[in-house]
This record gives sequence, C-alpha cells and structure tokens, in this order.
Amino acid sequence: MNIFARVKESVTVLQAAEHYGVKIQRNGMCRCPFHDDRHPSMKLNEDYFYCFGCGATGDVIDFVAKLFDLNSYEAAQKLAYDFGIDPDKPPAAAALSKPKYPLARAFRQEEMHCQRVLCDYLHLLENWKVQYAPETPEDTLDGRFVEACQMLEYIENLADILTFAELEVRVKTVDMLSKDGTISSLEERLKRLKKEVDSHEEPEIA
Repeated sequence: MNIFARVKESVTVLQAAEHYGVKIQRNGMCRCPFHDDRHPSMKLNEDYFYCFGCGATGDVIDFVAKLFDLNSYEAAQKLAYDFGIDPDKPPAAAALSKPKYPLARAFRQEEMHCQRVLCDYLHLLENWKVQYAPETPEDTLDGRFVEACQMLEYIENLADILTFAELEVRVKTVDMLSKDGTISSLEERLKRLKKEVDSHEEPEIA
C-alpha cells in the first residue's frame, strides 16, 4: 500500500484539521482556513471537506496540501511524519510507535500555533506589498509597504523551517520564537489590526 492510501486509511480529515489547529464545532463545521471566513462555512467529514463559501474541497491530503501550500506528495509525507505513520506498516502497528520527542504532543501544538501566526502575518504582508505599493517613484512610501518588503523573506524562511526542517531545528526555532516574544507580539498585533478593520478604522502601524 502506498503512502497516499496509508495516510488516508489512517487519518481522517477531522483528525488532521484538529491536529493543525482548526477549531471544529460539534456539527463538524469550522471557519474555512482558505478564505476570510467570519462564520463557519466549511464542513469536515471523515473522508472529505467542503467549503460552502469558497468551494474548496478534497480529501485529507488535499486539505493539508492547501493548508501548508505543499504538493500532494509533500502533504502525505507531512501527515505520515506528524501522525507517526509508517507506509510499510499497518495502522495498528504504526499507532504503537512512540514519538522520540518526550513532549511531542505539547511541541506539535506549539509548533502549529507558531505556524498559524506566521502564516497569518505572511498573508498580511503579501497583501500590504500589493495594496500599498507606490504608484509612482515620487510617492511617499507607506509604512506597511516598507514593512512588507523588509519582513516577507524572513517570515517565509521561518514558515519553511517549521514545515520542512528536521525535528531538532524545528524544536529550536519554536523555542526561540516563544521565548523572545515574537509569536505573542505578532498574535496581539494581528488581533488589534483585525479589530481595527472590523470597526472600519484605518489600521495603525506600531
């Protein structure tokens, strides 16, 4: 059995979504992570997902591929790694293997939290770089455009590390981001900016 079949046999869409930080209601509905969804419009089933807002749909591998901007094989590899699945072993045997990292569950939760905050900030920077780009060379540069130009590559690099790097590197990166206050300050800033947008105020640049 190949990695795609093994992953889909072992992990449901609901399990994957919850593992990667998506808050799911009792009826299997959640806010779609693939568009600006203010009210739950995505339905998560055991074998597939469907968003009534943007039309996104697929199986567990499609969900993870879209969530982390991976191709199908990379998404299957990530699921196999994160859920301890060995493509050469049946699910029951794979479930018996214990993670090498002693605080694996706590680390994964913190890692997913860091990834979510970084991805939210990355999307914001990408929007700012387009929305606030100067129209002529004589225009005064908007602070949001400057921030986007300065921070995009750095944030993309951090997001890549938490998705593709070896476990030891990811552990050190999560520890650094948590201890130096990067994630907490970014999260607070994103919340503040969202409130300002929701109240139709022009976002302020700290």
